[in-house]
Amino acid sequence: MNLPNLLTWLRVLAIPLLVAVFYLPVSQHAMNAFATWLFVAAAITDWIDGWLARKLGQTSAFGAFLDPVADKLLVCAALVMLVELQRVDALVALIIIGREITISALREWMAQIGARASVAVHSIGKFKTIAQLVALPMLLYDDRFLGFLDCKLIGTWLLYLAAVLTVWSMFYYLQRAWPYLRESI
Repeated sequence: MNLPNLLTWLRVLAIPLLVAVFYLPVSQHAMNAFATWLFVAAAITDWIDGWLARKLGQTSAFGAFLDPVADKLLVCAALVMLVELQRVDALVALIIIGREITISALREWMAQIGARASVAVHSIGKFKTIAQLVALPMLLYDDRFLGFLDCKLIGTWLLYLAAVLTVWSMFYYLQRAWPYLRESI
Protein backbone atom coordinates (compact mmCIF):
# COMPACT_ATOMS: atom_id res chain seq x y z
CA MET A 1 0.00 0.00 0.00
CA ASN A 2 1.39 3.37 -1.02
CA LEU A 3 -0.04 6.89 -1.18
CA PRO A 4 -1.15 6.75 -4.84
CA ASN A 5 -2.99 3.45 -4.25
CA LEU A 6 -4.54 4.84 -1.07
CA LEU A 7 -5.92 7.80 -3.04
CA THR A 8 -7.33 5.39 -5.62
CA TRP A 9 -9.01 3.38 -2.85
CA LEU A 10 -10.47 6.62 -1.45
CA ARG A 11 -11.95 7.29 -4.90
CA VAL A 12 -13.54 3.83 -4.84
CA LEU A 13 -14.92 4.51 -1.35
CA ALA A 14 -16.35 7.83 -2.55
CA ILE A 15 -18.65 6.00 -4.98
CA PRO A 16 -21.18 4.68 -2.45
CA LEU A 17 -21.06 8.08 -0.73
CA LEU A 18 -21.94 9.76 -4.03
CA VAL A 19 -24.98 7.52 -4.36
CA ALA A 20 -25.95 7.85 -0.69
CA VAL A 21 -25.98 11.65 -0.91
CA PHE A 22 -29.19 11.50 -2.95
CA TYR A 23 -30.95 9.59 -0.18
CA LEU A 24 -30.14 12.04 2.61
CA PRO A 25 -32.97 13.96 4.27
CA VAL A 26 -31.65 17.36 3.11
CA SER A 27 -32.69 19.86 0.46
CA GLN A 28 -32.19 19.07 -3.22
CA HIS A 29 -29.76 21.97 -3.47
CA ALA A 30 -27.66 20.58 -0.59
CA MET A 31 -27.67 17.10 -2.17
CA ASN A 32 -26.60 18.51 -5.53
CA ALA A 33 -23.86 20.66 -4.04
CA PHE A 34 -22.43 17.85 -1.90
CA ALA A 35 -22.57 15.32 -4.76
CA THR A 36 -20.82 17.81 -7.04
CA TRP A 37 -18.13 18.50 -4.46
CA LEU A 38 -17.61 14.78 -3.87
CA PHE A 39 -17.40 13.98 -7.59
CA VAL A 40 -14.93 16.81 -8.25
CA ALA A 41 -12.77 15.80 -5.28
CA ALA A 42 -12.73 12.18 -6.48
CA ALA A 43 -11.88 13.25 -10.03
CA ILE A 44 -9.02 15.40 -8.76
CA THR A 45 -7.59 12.44 -6.83
CA ASP A 46 -7.39 10.60 -10.16
CA TRP A 47 -4.94 13.17 -11.45
CA ILE A 48 -3.08 13.41 -8.11
CA ASP A 49 -2.59 9.66 -7.63
CA GLY A 50 -1.16 9.28 -11.14
CA TRP A 51 1.14 12.24 -10.67
CA LEU A 52 2.30 10.99 -7.27
CA ALA A 53 2.88 7.46 -8.54
CA ARG A 54 5.18 8.78 -11.26
CA LYS A 55 6.85 11.44 -9.09
CA LEU A 56 7.52 9.08 -6.16
CA GLY A 57 8.33 6.08 -8.34
CA GLN A 58 5.42 4.19 -6.77
CA THR A 59 3.77 2.82 -9.88
CA SER A 60 2.53 -0.73 -9.47
CA ALA A 61 0.66 -3.35 -11.46
CA PHE A 62 -2.14 -3.20 -8.89
CA GLY A 63 -2.37 0.60 -9.17
CA ALA A 64 -2.39 0.36 -12.98
CA PHE A 65 -5.32 -2.06 -12.66
CA LEU A 66 -7.30 -0.27 -9.92
CA ASP A 67 -6.99 3.31 -11.20
CA PRO A 68 -9.01 2.89 -14.42
CA VAL A 69 -11.50 0.65 -12.63
CA ALA A 70 -12.08 3.36 -10.01
CA ASP A 71 -12.53 5.97 -12.75
CA LYS A 72 -15.05 3.87 -14.64
CA LEU A 73 -17.01 3.01 -11.49
CA LEU A 74 -17.16 6.68 -10.50
CA VAL A 75 -18.41 7.75 -13.94
CA CYS A 76 -20.90 4.87 -14.12
CA ALA A 77 -22.29 5.57 -10.63
CA ALA A 78 -22.73 9.25 -11.47
CA LEU A 79 -24.44 8.40 -14.77
CA VAL A 80 -26.83 5.92 -13.14
CA MET A 81 -27.77 8.48 -10.48
CA LEU A 82 -28.27 11.15 -13.13
CA VAL A 83 -30.54 8.81 -15.11
CA GLU A 84 -32.49 8.10 -11.91
CA LEU A 85 -32.81 11.85 -11.33
CA GLN A 86 -33.95 12.27 -14.96
CA ARG A 87 -31.06 14.60 -15.76
CA VAL A 88 -29.45 12.28 -18.32
CA ASP A 89 -31.10 10.27 -21.06
CA ALA A 90 -30.73 6.53 -20.47
CA LEU A 91 -29.51 6.01 -24.05
CA VAL A 92 -26.61 8.42 -23.52
CA ALA A 93 -25.69 6.65 -20.28
CA LEU A 94 -25.92 3.25 -22.00
CA ILE A 95 -23.62 4.40 -24.81
CA ILE A 96 -21.00 5.66 -22.36
CA ILE A 97 -21.21 2.70 -19.96
CA GLY A 98 -21.32 0.17 -22.81
CA ARG A 99 -18.22 1.64 -24.38
CA GLU A 100 -16.36 1.56 -21.07
CA ILE A 101 -17.14 -2.13 -20.60
CA THR A 102 -16.31 -2.97 -24.21
CA ILE A 103 -12.99 -1.15 -24.30
CA SER A 104 -11.98 -2.46 -20.86
CA ALA A 105 -12.62 -6.02 -22.04
CA LEU A 106 -10.80 -5.33 -25.30
CA ARG A 107 -7.77 -3.96 -23.47
CA GLU A 108 -7.75 -6.96 -21.13
CA TRP A 109 -7.87 -9.36 -24.07
CA MET A 110 -5.20 -7.42 -25.97
CA ALA A 111 -2.97 -7.54 -22.89
CA GLN A 112 -3.41 -11.31 -22.67
CA ILE A 113 -2.23 -11.73 -26.26
CA GLY A 114 0.65 -9.28 -25.76
CA ALA A 115 -0.76 -6.50 -27.93
CA ARG A 116 -2.04 -3.99 -25.36
CA ALA A 117 0.03 -1.20 -26.92
CA SER A 118 -2.23 -1.41 -29.98
CA VAL A 119 -5.12 -0.05 -27.90
CA ALA A 120 -3.18 2.36 -25.71
CA VAL A 121 -4.99 5.52 -24.64
CA HIS A 122 -5.42 7.92 -27.55
CA SER A 123 -6.18 11.65 -27.57
CA ILE A 124 -9.81 10.96 -28.61
CA GLY A 125 -10.25 8.96 -25.41
CA LYS A 126 -8.63 11.73 -23.38
CA PHE A 127 -10.96 14.36 -24.86
CA LYS A 128 -13.91 12.05 -24.11
CA THR A 129 -12.77 11.78 -20.50
CA ILE A 130 -12.35 15.56 -20.15
CA ALA A 131 -15.84 16.18 -21.59
CA GLN A 132 -17.32 13.61 -19.16
CA LEU A 133 -15.45 14.90 -16.13
CA VAL A 134 -16.65 18.45 -16.79
CA ALA A 135 -20.21 17.47 -17.78
CA LEU A 136 -20.97 15.15 -14.88
CA PRO A 137 -20.38 17.60 -12.00
CA MET A 138 -22.35 20.24 -13.90
CA LEU A 139 -25.26 17.81 -14.22
CA LEU A 140 -24.93 16.79 -10.57
CA TYR A 141 -25.08 20.47 -9.58
CA ASP A 142 -28.16 21.02 -11.79
CA ASP A 143 -28.44 24.74 -11.12
CA ARG A 144 -26.98 28.06 -12.15
CA PHE A 145 -23.48 28.61 -10.82
CA LEU A 146 -22.69 32.16 -9.67
CA GLY A 147 -26.12 33.14 -10.94
CA PHE A 148 -25.29 33.04 -14.64
CA LEU A 149 -23.60 29.76 -15.65
CA ASP A 150 -26.34 27.31 -16.68
CA CYS A 151 -24.72 24.07 -15.49
CA LYS A 152 -27.60 21.88 -16.64
CA LEU A 153 -27.51 23.17 -20.22
CA ILE A 154 -23.73 23.19 -20.54
CA GLY A 155 -23.42 19.81 -18.81
CA THR A 156 -26.02 18.28 -21.12
CA TRP A 157 -24.24 19.49 -24.27
CA LEU A 158 -20.86 18.37 -22.94
CA LEU A 159 -22.28 14.94 -22.15
CA TYR A 160 -23.66 14.69 -25.70
CA LEU A 161 -20.19 15.62 -26.94
CA ALA A 162 -18.74 12.96 -24.63
CA ALA A 163 -21.18 10.39 -26.07
CA VAL A 164 -20.08 11.24 -29.63
CA LEU A 165 -16.42 11.03 -28.61
CA THR A 166 -17.24 7.78 -26.81
CA VAL A 167 -18.51 6.16 -29.99
CA TRP A 168 -15.68 7.63 -32.05
CA SER A 169 -13.01 6.40 -29.64
CA MET A 170 -14.63 2.96 -29.43
CA PHE A 171 -14.46 2.60 -33.21
CA TYR A 172 -10.88 3.86 -33.16
CA TYR A 173 -9.83 1.23 -30.61
CA LEU A 174 -11.77 -1.53 -32.37
CA GLN A 175 -10.11 -0.57 -35.66
CA ARG A 176 -6.68 -0.78 -33.99
CA ALA A 177 -7.56 -4.20 -32.59
CA TRP A 178 -9.21 -5.48 -35.78
CA PRO A 179 -6.14 -7.38 -37.14
CA TYR A 180 -5.95 -9.32 -33.86
CA LEU A 181 -9.72 -9.84 -33.69
CA ARG A 182 -9.86 -11.03 -37.30
CA GLU A 183 -7.04 -13.47 -36.62
CA SER A 184 -8.90 -14.93 -33.65
CA ILE A 185 -12.27 -15.39 -35.32
